[in-house]
Amino acid sequence: MLNTYDILQTIDMLDNQHLDIRTVTMGINLLDCAHPHIDTCARRVYDKICRQAEKLLPVAQGIEEELGIPIVNKRISVTPIAMVAQASDETDYTPIAKAMDRAAATCGVDFIGGFSALVQKGLTKGDRRLIDSIPQALAETKLVCASVNVGSTKAGINMDAVAAMGKIVKQTAQATAQQGSIGCAKLVVFCNAVEDNPFMAGAFHGPGEPECAINVGVSGPGVVYHALQEAKGKPFDEVAEIIKKTAFRITRMGQLVARLAASRLDVPFGVVDLSLAPTPAVGDSVARILEEMGLSVCGTHGTTAALALLNDAVKKGGLMASGRVGGLSGAFIPVSEDEGMIAAARSGVLTLDKLEAMTCVCSVGLDMIAVPGDTPAETISAIIADEAAIGMVNNKTTAVRLIPAVGCQVGDTVDFGGLLGAAPVMPVHQESAADFIARGGHIPAPLHSLKN
Repeated sequence: MLNTYDILQTIDMLDNQHLDIRTVTMGINLLDCAHPHIDTCARRVYDKICRQAEKLLPVAQGIEEELGIPIVNKRISVTPIAMVAQASDETDYTPIAKAMDRAAATCGVDFIGGFSALVQKGLTKGDRRLIDSIPQALAETKLVCASVNVGSTKAGINMDAVAAMGKIVKQTAQATAQQGSIGCAKLVVFCNAVEDNPFMAGAFHGPGEPECAINVGVSGPGVVYHALQEAKGKPFDEVAEIIKKTAFRITRMGQLVARLAASRLDVPFGVVDLSLAPTPAVGDSVARILEEMGLSVCGTHGTTAALALLNDAVKKGGLMASGRVGGLSGAFIPVSEDEGMIAAARSGVLTLDKLEAMTCVCSVGLDMIAVPGDTPAETISAIIADEAAIGMVNNKTTAVRLIPAVGCQVGDTVDFGGLLGAAPVMPVHQESAADFIARGGHIPAPLHSLKN
């Protein structure tokens, strides 16, 4: 139960330590919107989203005012559109993306996710059509986010899909070149994607979810950083305990908001996702937490160990605070959205290879990383394959959100504004992986996938 001490500490976190509810996300099932005519399907999608989410914004705003807790984003996630649209013979699913975009604007939310396909074991006709539609869909919408799951521990890695996604990322960058290739910031490629993730760009309402659900994402890198300032020189055992206690308090706040939102919207409460998702604001950085543990710069030797401790302690603290911790929950390392990561990347200490090593022990993966615009599609596919392999073998969610910024080279900066931040363009290896990607087929699931 909440007590006065918890409430007072939470108030201090809100006022002085950048604590916020990063997102309240409503998940909506759209399977009953399927129709042989794409325009009818799109109209059904629009109508159902508006009907289900019409009160999401006012309810969230009411909770903000009542509790004094900032809710930074209000979002919607929907059933993977590849499942909904394949009832139609239409090959271009952009009309549905546009319907999602209009519905999101009507409801007043910040983003809508679910222009998605789950292809870890193979591609249906709907999956292929959705993937082919992604560049145009993201170029012609503002609020729509897309994702594709190409691998899992149980199924292995679909290398045909990996090869396709390298090309799609390049096409999306070109289609949105006038906006700094921002379409790629709304496109993520997963391994082991979860069905209740409230964070964009990877949020979708999984087929195992109820008709509608409320999932809340809480973020507090600044709170953890502040707590560790009082632990200078202490051993890691004590550092872990401090992080666990801090995560517990943060999760309590998230659970309160989630329960209120679910009750007032009359939909089930799904999960609280306790992810240390940073922002470009000073004092709200995961990188600075790692440096507070004793690293001179994030990315130097010791960074992976520090991140492993942080991620584990966050999960343990959150699990003790709520029986409904889910989503991704841990520490995110999106380069463009973390001022400490940006500084470390610009200094040359934080490299793509080091980031890949760090993804073995944190939540998600290579996130919001800008690379030169002339990076070959096969290289992007190879990066996706490497990250998917980490997720598959370690039975964890991994993802890639790369931005091959058209016209940019190493040393340039791509500025997206807002929470998406500014990404320094990082170098990739110049040696080719084209023959590797051209093999196609399937990388088999690891032996430990057989757990029945």
